[in-house]
Amino acid sequence: MTEQPPEPFEHVDEDWRTALAIVPHPDDMEYGSAAAVARWTAQGKKVVYVMVTSGEAGIDSMDPAECGPLREAEELASARVVGVDTVEFLGYPDGVVEYGLPLRRDIARAVRRHRPDIVITSSFRDTYGGVTLNQADHIAVGRATLDGVRDAGNRWVFRELLAEGHEPWNGVRQIWAAASSEARHAVDTTDHFDLGVASLAEHKAYLAGLGGAMADPREFLEGFCRGAGTRLGTRFAVPFEVFPLR
Repeated sequence: MTEQPPEPFEHVDEDWRTALAIVPHPDDMEYGSAAAVARWTAQGKKVVYVMVTSGEAGIDSMDPAECGPLREAEELASARVVGVDTVEFLGYPDGVVEYGLPLRRDIARAVRRHRPDIVITSSFRDTYGGVTLNQADHIAVGRATLDGVRDAGNRWVFRELLAEGHEPWNGVRQIWAAASSEARHAVDTTDHFDLGVASLAEHKAYLAGLGGAMADPREFLEGFCRGAGTRLGTRFAVPFEVFPLR
């Protein structure tokens, strides 16, 4: 039996002005999505990053108390490369993030404060491509983001947010899960691929500690983005699973 080629990707809707990216760790946006962010900021769109943790458990040879501030600094530098001026850290413990009401509340608060059109998050699927196991923080944050975005629009959920002055926000049109194994859409990043590589390269200490194939920004991103580009009909692309909300 001849194996069928994967279905082509559709282009994501880019008729929006503001996006909020909510991911677990410094470096999560840079492993693919940063090139898309560079494309959007070049179009005049505003993108804000929210990191649920500071990635303090990400370097085996470095104590978390030292690692966390270093990785925050690397993320700030990385974000600037692709035109992102605002990066926030929620301070959850790296590696042991749990889905639950506190996380949903903090995500809802961020959505109400920033009032984005689009929310970007981690894939919450169990695997990447049915082979590589996903990481627990990615799963917890992705699922909590799906719920926290909807919580942000309901004034009777997390009523304490009203007392803080955060009015409900129902303006999120879609949630995009980056690099999902169920992705059906993608963004052409051909013209901004080099900025994506430069953004990932700012994670110098993390990449040095990581080693292996993922420690070479250009090689890794070429492999990741070329396959998605083939399905989109471009040289490079970044895939997303799209969840419409309205």
